[in-house]
Amino acid sequence: MSGFLPRVKAVLGPTNTGKTHLAIERLLSHASGIIGFPLRLLARENYDRMVQAKGIRSVALITGEEKIVPPGARWFSCTVEAMPLDRKVEFLAVDEIQLCADPDRGHVFTDRLLNARGLVETMFLGADTIAPLMRRLVPGVEIETRPRLSQLSFAGAAKLGRLPPRSAIVAFSAAEVYAIAEAVRRRRGGCAVVMGRLSPRTRNAQVALYQDKEVDFLVATDAIGMGLNMDVNHVAFAGLRKFDGRQPRPLTPSEIAQIAGRAGRGMRDGSFGTTADCPPLDEEIAEQVESHEFEKLEQVFWRNNQLDFSSVPGLLASLIVPPNRPGLARGNEAADVQTLDALSRDAELMRRAHGGGATRLLWEACQIPDFRKLATDTHVKLVAKVFTHLLAREKLPEDWVAREIENLDRLEGDIDTLMQRLTDVRVWAYITARADWMADAESWAMRARAVEDRLSDTLHMKLMARFVDKRAAHLTRRLEEAEAEELQAIVAPDGLVTVEGHDVGRIEGFQFHPDPATQGPEKKILLRAARRALSVEMPRRILAAETAADDAITLSDDRAFIWEGVKIARLKKTDIFLKPGVEVLHSEFLDGLARERIRARLAAWLATETEKRLGALLKAMENPPAPLRGIVHRLSESGGVLPPEPFTPDLRQEAKKFGIDMGRFAMYLPAALKPGAARLRSLFWGVWYDRNPPELPAPGLVCAPMPANWGHDFALAMGWVQAGELMIRLDVVERVTRELHYLMRKHQILLPPNLGSRMGLKPEQLAPTLNVLGFRLFPAQEPSDKYFGPPAPAMLGRRKQDHRHQAPQRSASTPPARKREATPEKPVEIDADNPFAALAALKMARR
Repeated sequence: MSGFLPRVKAVLGPTNTGKTHLAIERLLSHASGIIGFPLRLLARENYDRMVQAKGIRSVALITGEEKIVPPGARWFSCTVEAMPLDRKVEFLAVDEIQLCADPDRGHVFTDRLLNARGLVETMFLGADTIAPLMRRLVPGVEIETRPRLSQLSFAGAAKLGRLPPRSAIVAFSAAEVYAIAEAVRRRRGGCAVVMGRLSPRTRNAQVALYQDKEVDFLVATDAIGMGLNMDVNHVAFAGLRKFDGRQPRPLTPSEIAQIAGRAGRGMRDGSFGTTADCPPLDEEIAEQVESHEFEKLEQVFWRNNQLDFSSVPGLLASLIVPPNRPGLARGNEAADVQTLDALSRDAELMRRAHGGGATRLLWEACQIPDFRKLATDTHVKLVAKVFTHLLAREKLPEDWVAREIENLDRLEGDIDTLMQRLTDVRVWAYITARADWMADAESWAMRARAVEDRLSDTLHMKLMARFVDKRAAHLTRRLEEAEAEELQAIVAPDGLVTVEGHDVGRIEGFQFHPDPATQGPEKKILLRAARRALSVEMPRRILAAETAADDAITLSDDRAFIWEGVKIARLKKTDIFLKPGVEVLHSEFLDGLARERIRARLAAWLATETEKRLGALLKAMENPPAPLRGIVHRLSESGGVLPPEPFTPDLRQEAKKFGIDMGRFAMYLPAALKPGAARLRSLFWGVWYDRNPPELPAPGLVCAPMPANWGHDFALAMGWVQAGELMIRLDVVERVTRELHYLMRKHQILLPPNLGSRMGLKPEQLAPTLNVLGFRLFPAQEPSDKYFGPPAPAMLGRRKQDHRHQAPQRSASTPPARKREATPEKPVEIDADNPFAALAALKMARR
């Protein structure tokens, strides 16, 4: 152990005591100084602070992966491992000195405690658990204990959804961090993520995301316990066990306190507790954390620094020399010793590592940090290759280094893939930062850092994309903050709902539709915001719907009421076919009174529309004569059209006076066949049978192909008669067939020339259609030579079951024909699968 100057001071105490701030002030008050931090992130953060105070030309940064050393640098911010101890400075400080008790890195901190000194002043910062041991190991040390500036209190357990804003949630594996971060995003809008595997640039970006209040929650590993200064009000533990590199173990009370101490900053109090699936925190441990009283350290970890470089076996032997002072103990075998031990078994490599220079070079190669934490062989092979190149050429080959770095300069992949590349490139940042290993170390180090920066920025964006919804986070915070203050909310004319400048969804009618990109519990956040935003808009809409003009309301083909282009209600089945009810669509913004007001308005509109379209049928239902009561009742149940039935001439005359047509194909009210009435009846039919009605033919059509989704019953109910593959409007069929039967009451007649056009038929469709309707065409006799007019194309007669036909009779307007018997064409047979058409033909034949 080297000697030291009289002033060696230790400033000890819990977190949030201002220790680091004091050390930076003392450092900059001296003409020169070095301060060592446990993390590269902290070294960089304090380097920036020192640059602001002293200028970029006077301050240096030295870490394993990054070296910024201006020629005139006087103040150095470093990681503890990278402190340039051969440089003489007035002031020297080491932060988090209690890490001497860390079994993996403790030997480095212990070496600084015992051997690193400033020419004028030395300062050690850390927890007061090391105070008694420090007095024994560093005689004459001055110890100042500082109290915490704010109070830290135990808040117990809380669910994730009930954690207060500005909370940090701590987990101890990447899988747990991801799972909790996903849950926080769903429940609270998003969070920042901090893990030890992130690069400093990514961690800084994530911390800035939290510090700038773009999110109110931070999910982290215990990496936040080492000096990350953030505005955290509450620390919630999602677990109380961690994997220490060898096995899972419980956190010690002092480790819990180190992490919990991130809550509260300056004079602001903080709290800590548990959340998620974390078991309850022991009351005794909670009291220790609150009072900052823990068991004092009884030993720290040490490793011999007087190394033997005469040979590899001698080096290994010097590394395992046991400590010779009380309070010092050997820690876990570090990665550099493990790597050296593995390489010592390589006979070819040991042949090359002969002599002091080669042994020293091999040991320096073994110092390459294993950031990747991969299988030992992978790291060992890299170290062996670096050593071999350096031994052979004194510098690393640039083409090999370039290939390795280029292979990592890829931005595709998921979060874990990017983090793996980042740890890989950090290894190369360490290698290329060695001026004695690279021909142009500065440019190569910049190249490696550029790749690290690109990967870091991409990783930050992917973390944000996965774990942050800025809109939901902002709305959540505003909803929790805004009590007296109203949220700024706008409902655009097109229904777009905007709250605090964020589009949260769209209102259609009385329904609020959250942004489709929002899923799961996050919808609750948007609904909460929308309820406030729509508190004024919804009453206005209800009044507008209640006072809407009749032409502002329509019925859609799926039986829904349309207002302002959106559905607000639907028809509902009742006991009366012609009087369906109105069911207002559910909306959480409509209470019972508002719903009834809208229902009453739509019911009044429906009554008006039914009276307008089906007034004749409604009037017929009021007071029918006794003989027609049964028919009228059934017409009202079927919507105005019934299949044909036998009737007496007197009943037919009575029905005609009442507006009912007792036809050959149906009994119906002609007014019910109008296009508007037919569409309304089709909708009522759909309500009655609980399905959307098929589409009706365009208004004005007389004939149309029979749709595949129409049945005979629906066709007749809508006022159409099926005739083979065609269907013809009922009133047209009744009128035409009635005229034809009247003309043929005594004999066959010539085919009227306008018959096809009246029925909307093409010439080739006429004969088959008439055949189905109960008629038959015969060829006309050849006209007389004396007749100069156009010949009649065919004779029309009733079709009889025995297919015998009367000879054509000459009418007054018919030219004389040659006396020969007509040769009938082969009749068009009735389709046996169309019993209705066959029945109609047979009835006409009997008549």
